[in-house]
Amino acid sequence: MSENDSCYEETATDCLGSVIDRDFDHAQVPFLQKLVGVPSDNPPGDCAPHAVFSAGLLEELGFKVERHTVPQDFVERHGMKSATNLIIRERFGDGSGPVVALNAHGDVVPPGEGWIHDPYAGVIEDGRLYGRGAAVSKSDFATYAFALRALKEVCADVSGTIELHLTYDEEIGGHVGPGWLLAEGLSKPDYVVSAGFTYDVMIAHNGSLQLDVAFMGRAAHSAWPETGADAIEAACRVMSALYAYRDKLSGHHSSIEGIDAPTLVIGTIEGGVAANVVPAQARLRLERRILPDEQADNVEAELRRVITRAGSEVAGVECTVSQHLLALPLVPNEEQAPLIHALQDAAEAVFGERINEKGMPLFTDARIYSNAGCPTVLYGAGPRRLQDANGHRANEHVVLEDMRHATKVVAGALVRLLSPPVA
Repeated sequence: MSENDSCYEETATDCLGSVIDRDFDHAQVPFLQKLVGVPSDNPPGDCAPHAVFSAGLLEELGFKVERHTVPQDFVERHGMKSATNLIIRERFGDGSGPVVALNAHGDVVPPGEGWIHDPYAGVIEDGRLYGRGAAVSKSDFATYAFALRALKEVCADVSGTIELHLTYDEEIGGHVGPGWLLAEGLSKPDYVVSAGFTYDVMIAHNGSLQLDVAFMGRAAHSAWPETGADAIEAACRVMSALYAYRDKLSGHHSSIEGIDAPTLVIGTIEGGVAANVVPAQARLRLERRILPDEQADNVEAELRRVITRAGSEVAGVECTVSQHLLALPLVPNEEQAPLIHALQDAAEAVFGERINEKGMPLFTDARIYSNAGCPTVLYGAGPRRLQDANGHRANEHVVLEDMRHATKVVAGALVRLLSPPVA
């Protein structure tokens, strides 16, 4: 009796788990190491070479890979140099069941300093694989690819289509990745699982509003500052008002577990030309996280009022506000229920207990699918908190057992989503 034949005597979950365990150390872990080993930093966003490399790895696993190159002018308009998004489609049975997409992003933030290992080496130490993108979110793609590979091998009695989406601009907004795929009509899934964590199902996340504030004053010699109009002074007035506004946000809490109060950060400020010249120009960029409980229009209007009021306090300085980015929150909805239940049931079979529904303060590509009408949750490989994996920091890593468990849970959830309901 072959290994596959013996699987028929096991439950679907056990059978999938056996295949995943068999391939984990010699195939899935090296696959992740190879993904980590090729830089895909964004910025600068020259990510097409990583997509080409990843497509080759996926074809070696037996998948048929669609390569969708994003037009250059569109890519550059969004601050990148090159982008190619990948789609894999696997049909099961007669295909009459739902289309379920699994989305992870291949772009990563630059590594920065302070690493104990080469950030592109994929070094394994104490059960952790280190590297930029190991947690965010190349391990999620390895999870999805090998969950689908196991499902193909087991050939469970299911019907529907599984799609893998590997996209390349989550770190700067998602418009070149899922946004472009959906707008071009290249995919319209019934359900979406986006990159997440092993021990919770994320059903909501914050949005992000980023505003640019420009100050135009009048230059003057520092010996006669009264003849000028100080743009940096006006910027300081606005910053003080924004920090006072920020302090009041701490009393405003989300109703969703895992999401606390909204945050505000002034991330960049620049201005002036010399110490002995009254600065004629200044500029700052701020970010306000938007709770799923809030309306983005109201948040932006409130911020603009705070800025314009404070910005008018310095005579002769003009203050203008423009929107740099608006990423809407992922808002919980009833249509998520089949995804939540499938993942919770599968996790219970793997862990022996159900995983919780939570929200998180990050913003991700999940909101793009959800806002396009595709019920979406986040689940993937990782700890309970991104901080525990050093996401976006030096020494980013994924615990390999978390990836193993997540792969089993995703595979089990796919079986449940594609299985016909019991009469």
